[in-house]
This record gives sequence, structure tokens and C-alpha cells, in this order.
Amino acid sequence: MKISNPVNDTQREFNRLCDLGGGPRGGPAPVRVGELTRDRGKQLNVFATEESQRHLAEFSDCNPWHVCYAVGLAWGHLAKLDLDFTEHAVRLMTDWNDEDLSLAKTYHWERGPQPIEDSLRGGNVMFEWVKLPQSLPSDLARYRNAQNRWFSPLISKNRPRYVGSWNATAMFMVALFSNPGLGAQLLSPEVVLPPGGPIHIALRILHRANVLPREPSGTDLDDEAFEPGALYDNNDLMTYLLKGVDDCSLLDTHSGLYLLGTRLKETDNWF
Repeated sequence: MKISNPVNDTQREFNRLCDLGGGPRGGPAPVRVGELTRDRGKQLNVFATEESQRHLAEFSDCNPWHVCYAVGLAWGHLAKLDLDFTEHAVRLMTDWNDEDLSLAKTYHWERGPQPIEDSLRGGNVMFEWVKLPQSLPSDLARYRNAQNRWFSPLISKNRPRYVGSWNATAMFMVALFSNPGLGAQLLSPEVVLPPGGPIHIALRILHRANVLPREPSGTDLDDEAFEPGALYDNNDLMTYLLKGVDDCSLLDTHSGLYLLGTRLKETDNWF
């Protein structure tokens, strides 16, 4: 039930809640877990809002969706978060060229440069196929419409390589972070958020601790085949953590889940 070898304070606090009990079948109290993911998520989201706004301001003359896609790659731990990487990535969305690709690939993490190239190629193809609004929407209904349009090609056999659950959804999350007032209104999966990686792991942890009623669907691998059923099911699962918790959005919970499920030791020093 508890997290072995916790790497950050969120995980240590979760273990403390497990020791206190008070929840179903001896698990931690669900409302307390919801408050934990809310509070730690809000702390992380201060940084997320600052970074999304900084990148969009720096490249204000570019397509904002291209900027959000590039930042999403960095937040998915595929590339280092850097304005220079974003510049190369944004250029590649409209003008595929060897120079920008070569430079963008130098910003890789431990997975190497190939996932960056695959993700950028996938983004370039997707932006050729799908026309999104010229500016970021001002309400959730328009975000939902844009996301549905973006998802359309992903259910076909021609889905671009490495545009799985993370790269299909992360840019919408980045865009919402740039408008915190609108992001605070996301209380249901009207716009779906990335469900893989640490998020999937955290949802599995919470099910085993009897906080959530079922296991998350699909896989925690972000480059797997696009599974819209699992995507919506896991976003719906996140809403259980909002029950009885005040002043909490799915963006808060999602970021808190990331901290709960990650194995990155450096997250212990983020705030």
C-alpha cells in the first residue's frame, strides 16, 4: 500500500497518510489524499504557469499550438525545457529542415535523441493534417472541440509514430496552464489530460491503497497505440480525488499525481 523508497515529500506524506488510515479497508482517507494531490499540485502549477506563459510570450509571433506542443515534449521528459529547444521545435512544425532537427536533438534526456525526432516528425505531420484555431481558445468548450479535431487522425492505422497518449494531449495541458483562470474551471474531463507515465503509476498506487475504485486502463507507456477509451477512463478516475476537496481542479490533481507517481529524485528539490 505504501510507496517503497519515496523520492519526494509528496510520497513521504502519502506514506504517512497510509499509516494513519481512516479510509476504506484500512487505506488512507480519500479526502486527505485528495487534499495532498491538490496542495502539491498547486505548488507545482505555479512553475507550470510561469513556464507556459514565458514560452508563449517569447514566441508570441508563432503559432501558439506549436509552442505548446514543444513545451509538452519537455514536460514529458523527452527534451530539456529550454527556449532554444522550443525555437527549433517550433520552426520544425512548419519548415522541416536538417539544421533545426539536429540542434533540437541535442536537448535530449536519457532516452536519447530519437524520441525527440519521432515526436517532432509526428507533430509536423499532425499540424499538416489538422487545422486548429489561430489563437488559443478562451473557454473549455472550444478547447474540447479543438482536442476532438486533433484526436481524429490518431485512431487510424496511420497514426504518426510517438504520438501516443502524452504527445496527443500534453499541448492542451500546456495551453490551459497559460490561462490559470480557465484551467481552474476544469472539474471534469471536458479537456483530457495526459494519463500515462507517473500519472498512470500514481492511479495504480491509489487503487491498491483503496482510494480509487478501479485500476487505471491501458498502459503507462506514452508512445503506445492511442487508446481513447483508456484516455477518458483514466481522466474520469482522477475526478474521484476531487470529491469533498475544495478549490481543486483536474490540473491541480494531475500535477499532484505526477509527484506521487514519479521516480525522479530531483522532484524533492522542486519546491
